[in-house]
Amino acid sequence: MRADTIRHDFASDNTAAICPEAWTALEEANTNYAPAYGEDEWTAEVCGRVRKIFEVDCDVYFVFTGTAANALGLAQLCQPFHGVICHERAHIQTDEGGATEFYTRGAKLFLTNSSHGKIDLGQAERLFEQQVELHGHMMRAISIAQATELGTVYTPDEVEAIGGFARAHRMLLHMDGARFANAVASLGCAPKTITWKAGVDILSFGGTKNGVAAGELVIFFDKKSSRDFQYRVKQAGHLGSKMRFFAAPWLGLLNGDVWLRNARHANQAARELAQRLRNEAGMKNVFPVEANAVFVRMGDQLVRALHACGWRFYKFVEPDVYRLMCSWSTTDEEISMLVGDLVAIK
Repeated sequence: MRADTIRHDFASDNTAAICPEAWTALEEANTNYAPAYGEDEWTAEVCGRVRKIFEVDCDVYFVFTGTAANALGLAQLCQPFHGVICHERAHIQTDEGGATEFYTRGAKLFLTNSSHGKIDLGQAERLFEQQVELHGHMMRAISIAQATELGTVYTPDEVEAIGGFARAHRMLLHMDGARFANAVASLGCAPKTITWKAGVDILSFGGTKNGVAAGELVIFFDKKSSRDFQYRVKQAGHLGSKMRFFAAPWLGLLNGDVWLRNARHANQAARELAQRLRNEAGMKNVFPVEANAVFVRMGDQLVRALHACGWRFYKFVEPDVYRLMCSWSTTDEEISMLVGDLVAIK
């Protein structure tokens, strides 16, 4: 067992470095002068590439963070008297500091609580019915995470069912795609299959967890909903002046489908980690391993011992469920080191 260094290998996919392709693209953009505020060739090329990937004419905007992508996107859809249905463990509920409520100026989140991180349409129907005309919130949107915060992935049929529910209730469907690449890689489907063809109106397309340093995309498949969104982005402080340095790394991801290769690697690493934890340490998965996250139960003594070895990771569900997250750069050696320490401690 080692205690000579602090290791964040499995704490989050946010702890990984920039992937080589994104870094190279950033270096190539770092020459001479270029138009500012998104008028550059790199930004235009990313937007064009996104439209090809999703096989549809859509509006594409850059923001700095995933929180901004979700909150500003939902604020574009919602008035202060509106309601948004999401899962109780959705990132917009647990980890964004009330940003959705802040930017919508008061829209309320209504929570469902199914066991695997997915929206339960039966619960969503009851939440909808409980809002009595003017005396309750007007339900406006459903927000789903793909992949979910518990590492599960909505199938195309599941997304389509939620999209149908939204349309039947005159609502819009928002997708938090911080790990959208991992979901597409897991399902092996075309991106359009689980977005606009299934009824998704707006997608937060994450790049930070997939290999870029910063910068997420807000994609409007319903172009009517994006009217004047650029003013909302500017007012919120998310219009980058040197936009090319946010766009260029995205080209490194999207050209040659690096984004999918990175996601496949992270997903495969999670499956390998889960299998080795099960076979060598006798630790079962709490949730299905469908993307790049592994959830296991660990007692306090085991966690303290792993911390003493230098490993850092997060408790995700009380009282004893911890998340181990793999990234585009996770190696077999890193998996072996973690599992080896676990086995030695146990």
